[in-house]
Amino acid sequence: KMAQRLRYRRRLSYNTKSNQVKISKTPGGKLVYLYRKKRGAISKCGDCKVKLHGIKPARPKELSRMSRRLKTVTRAYGGSRCHKCVRTRIVRAFLIEEQKIVVRVLKAQQ
Repeated sequence: KMAQRLRYRRRLSYNTKSNQVKISKTPGGKLVYLYRKKRGAISKCGDCKVKLHGIKPARPKELSRMSRRLKTVTRAYGGSRCHKCVRTRIVRAFLIEEQKIVVRVLKAQQ
């Protein structure tokens, strides 16, 4: 017997990224296409572009439906910057403030 022909169930007839399918067998023994969903991208750090830990990869529409604890980590810049970049920001801000104090002290001494 010849292999069963399959056809797309939607109007888009090209093998594009948004039209990926898998073959599935129905209880009646027919082969049909089931449409695959696109994979969600893992959030990346805005500074160093490294993948962020503790954040669920999801598509934008799914992200809007997810709870906050799945989208962030409880830290300053959580879900936006990685821990290393947050640390460097804090240290930089501290050193800038220290420098300002040093300048003030030197001005007072003169």
